[in-house]
Amino acid sequence: MPNLPMPSPDRKPSAATRYLVVFALGLAVGIFATVVVIRAIQARSDHFASSVMHVQEWHMTRLHQRAEENRCNATDVLPHLRALRVLAEDLEPAFPRLAHREPFVRHAARMRANLDAALQSPPLNCAGLQTTNKQLQDSCRDCHRDFRS
Repeated sequence: MPNLPMPSPDRKPSAATRYLVVFALGLAVGIFATVVVIRAIQARSDHFASSVMHVQEWHMTRLHQRAEENRCNATDVLPHLRALRVLAEDLEPAFPRLAHREPFVRHAARMRANLDAALQSPPLNCAGLQTTNKQLQDSCRDCHRDFRS
C-alpha cells in the first residue's frame, strides 16, 4: 500500500473553489431575479387583446371542423357565429392603439358585416358554411396582414 499523505484537518479550501461557489451562487440568484422580473412584467401587461384573438380562433376552428365533419346545420354553427359576432364588438377596445386608425376600423367593420350577413342568412349546408368560413378567414387574414407585428 502506497504511503499517501494524509490531508491536514486545518487545510483551507483553495481560492478556485471559493470563486466557483460564489459564481454558482451568483448565477442562481441572477436566474431567480430574472424570472421574478419577467413574471412581474407579464403580470402588468394587458392580456385582453390576445384573449380576444384566442377565443375568436377557437370559434373559427370549430366552424371549420363542422364543415369537415359535415355537421353544417344551423344548430351546429349559429352558436359559434353569435360568439364571433359578440367578440367582434371588442376588436377596437382590445387594440386601443389601433382603434383610431381608419384601416383598422374598416377591417373590424368588415368582420362585423360578414358576421351580420351570416347571422341574418345562416348557412343551410356545408357549401354555404365553407363560403362563410372563407369570408371570415379573409377578414382575419387581411387585418393580420396589415396590423400584425
